[in-house]
Order: sequence, then C-alpha cells, then structure tokens
Amino acid sequence: MPKFAANLSFLFTEFDFYDRFEAAANAGFKGVEFHFPYDFEKTEIAERLDANGLMQVLHNMPAGDWAAGERGIACLPDKVGEFQDNVGLAIENAKVLGCFQVNCLSGVLPEGVARETAVDVLIHNLIFASAEFKKASIRLLIEPINRFDVPGFLLNTSNDGMSVIEAVGSDNLFLQYDIYHMQRMEGELANTIDALLPKIAHMQIADTPGRHEPGTGEINFDFLFNHIDSTTYDGWIGCEYVPRSSTVAGLAWMESCR
Repeated sequence: MPKFAANLSFLFTEFDFYDRFEAAANAGFKGVEFHFPYDFEKTEIAERLDANGLMQVLHNMPAGDWAAGERGIACLPDKVGEFQDNVGLAIENAKVLGCFQVNCLSGVLPEGVARETAVDVLIHNLIFASAEFKKASIRLLIEPINRFDVPGFLLNTSNDGMSVIEAVGSDNLFLQYDIYHMQRMEGELANTIDALLPKIAHMQIADTPGRHEPGTGEINFDFLFNHIDSTTYDGWIGCEYVPRSSTVAGLAWMESCR
C-alpha cells in the first residue's frame, strides 16, 4: 500500500490549522505535508506532530508574495539574495519539524525576462541551495506545475524539471512528481514514473478535471497505485486535492488501497 500524507493546506480545512494534525491522525494518516510553516509557530507544529504520531514529510521554501501572484522566487533575477536567505529559513524550520525534504517552487517567468535568463538564475540558485540542504541532511526538490492552473510557471513538464536537475548536477536535487499536474500537461503517467523513478523523491495526487479526490475524474488510480506499488518507490504520496464535500467524506477512495 502506498504511504499517503495529508496535505493540510487542502485537507481538513474545516478545522483550525493546528487542529488539522489530530484530524489527520484520526483519519488514519501517518504523515502530513503543507505549503508553508513560516506563518505559524514551528515549535507548536512540532508538538502537534509528536502528540499525534505524525511525520512531517514535506513543506515548501518561502515562495515570495503569494497574494501578489508570486509562486516562488527561485527564477527571479532581482531576488537572488532573498532566495539565499530563504534557504537558511527553510532549513531552520525543517530541522525543528523533523522534515527530511523541502520543495522549491521555481516561480513565474517575470515580464520582460527571457526564459533562458530565468532558467540560468534558477540553476544558479539550485546549485547553492542543494549544497546547503545537503549539509543539513535534507533533500531539495523541484516541481513542474501545469500552465493552466499557474500561467507562466517556469517549469511545466517532467522534462523541464529533469533538464534543470541535470544542469545543476547535484546528488541532492530531486523531482517532486505531481500526478495531477503531469496528467494535465503530458499524461503517460506510469511510463514516465518508471523512467524517472531514480530522481522522484515525492509524489502528489489529485484527480482531473476539478482537482478533487481520486475516483472523481479521468485518472485510473486503482491501476496507478498498484503500478507504483510494483516499483521500488518507497517515498510518500501527498494528497493535495480539494475535497468535493468534507475531507472525511471524501476519504472513501483510500479503502481500496488498504
């Protein structure tokens, strides 16, 4: 059975943030992830994790001004210094939470900046970041995101992600493979997972259309979960979907995976 982690930025949102940890544990999850820890008390999060027997399996680096539309700053030429400062902040939080991997959102291509320039900035930043995270024994990940949900996002396909990973050349930079985003961009999920398995450190799921729970859309998750189980993948699968009703009511899909 795959190891599923509840994404608390999407699931159990009917609860106060700190109460979502207990709700996730009560629903049978052993791991959790969420977008950002930086606006919360990290010691309080650590206590909630410990009290509920949960593992923090992923969070993101700071992503800039989210309300203003920034979705990461790693490719922004004028924010290299801020990015490097954020590496230290992310490491500090991950250590307190016992989180062994952190995702770096590449960002949206800025107006007036050539794509080649933004990719070069991203590679430069990831060379620095992957080395710093390695010193802290934390894996660094990058994630391709579909261009429909986030227009202008720099990395859209698995090939985009892998080309950057190869250019960085670090043994501490991995791919976060989001099944929802990659179904929208390229399909061919099982074969792509097989081909990229050595560099996939984390997966995430949602069905499409609608980004709801498995079984509500076009992806054959029964097949896909069995296929992933047949591989050597031993990482977590984050449930990063929008429940169609309440979170608990939408968890029936997990019964077929037990």
